[in-house]
Amino acid sequence: MVSRLFPLTLQDVAVRRQGKRIIGPIDMVLDPSGPTMVIGPNGSGKTTLLRVMHGIERISAGSATWAAPDSSKHAFVFQSPIVMRRSVVENLAYPLRLVKTPAAQIKETVDYWLDRIGLTPVQNSPATRLSGGERQKLAIARALVRKPDVLFLDEPCANLDGRATHEIETLLQEIAEAGTHLVMATHDMGQARRLAHDLVFMLDGKIHETGPAATKFSTPETQALAAFLRGDIVT
Repeated sequence: MVSRLFPLTLQDVAVRRQGKRIIGPIDMVLDPSGPTMVIGPNGSGKTTLLRVMHGIERISAGSATWAAPDSSKHAFVFQSPIVMRRSVVENLAYPLRLVKTPAAQIKETVDYWLDRIGLTPVQNSPATRLSGGERQKLAIARALVRKPDVLFLDEPCANLDGRATHEIETLLQEIAEAGTHLVMATHDMGQARRLAHDLVFMLDGKIHETGPAATKFSTPETQALAAFLRGDIVT
């Protein structure tokens, strides 16, 4: 159950690199709900925030604590899809082999996801030959084969065309409805409006607003978020 992990509490979190503040201080409580979209201008700290929550970013101060810590229950998908120099089917099977999943279960799971993302016809092809959209779908499926409760995504559709974006959004909506909590950074406000249940607005490494997406889109509390939603340059 997703609720076993939550809440995730960030208290006075800061990340610094070579003496420069990247994000912080940040106080935030992430509860289980629908998809959480993290928005803000480039350089506002969205990616770093996601990496802190997932546990792959070293924090310089403060703490990030899950109610029931279990790193195997959340996964991360990067903006540029990472695929191994193996076949499509081997990319999907690899995470399951790491935890010594029985062969029959690996085949069943891999076959399911190949069909789900429409890559069965190219399952034996090198993953490096896939299109950008196909690679990203493969990366998402590979993150999901071990059934994480939480999936972090860093602008997964940033470099994709409309068709690939639609296919990925459909997949994300389906897995969210099935119970996986999504925490996703996006620069696409149309995408945020389509997917978000909760919204986090970042600016200059800090969280300026957070709350229900419908409320934040209709009645932002700060001039900065209002300007950002209008498409103005916000610094």
